Amino acid sequence: MRYSVPVAYFLWLISGCGALGFHRFYLGKTGTGLLWLLSGGLGYVGAIYDFFTLTRQVNEANIEYSMREALEYGVADGYRRKRINLPGKPEPIEKVILRSARRNGGAVTPGEVSLEGDFSIEEAKKALDKLASSGSAELRIRASGVVVYVFPEFLQEGKDDYIA
Repeated sequence: MRYSVPVAYFLWLISGCGALGFHRFYLGKTGTGLLWLLSGGLGYVGAIYDFFTLTRQVNEANIEYSMREALEYGVADGYRRKRINLPGKPEPIEKVILRSARRNGGAVTPGEVSLEGDFSIEEAKKALDKLASSGSAELRIRASGVVVYVFPEFLQEGKDDYIA
């Protein structure tokens, strides 16, 4: 949602010339919106300040919105790209496992999953064991003796150097 200067000024006007802070709620400034609401726009001093700075506040809110959108969706060349994960929103381990398996021709190890995502080897092994017990993956041993988890839907032709 883009913010509009005329809408912000309209909300400023209908909120008692800014005293009730409707324009601040509109711009996502909930904290100061409540302060304006409870204090009458800081005794109208803040309301008058907002009258002269509202255009700048709207521009800043639009810039902040654009930055959040770009970080969340990876906007490049004016087009939205696939959604990327923001800090604090970890990618599910199953998705990391499947992406690694597809990239590795159908086979993946706990160490590869650990490197691909932000998981410990123990977490990766536990998740892989869960997928193997549900039938989504098969446990196999490479000729080199390395235990791998194989996802048949990603298995490449001619890449069957497994003992069991």
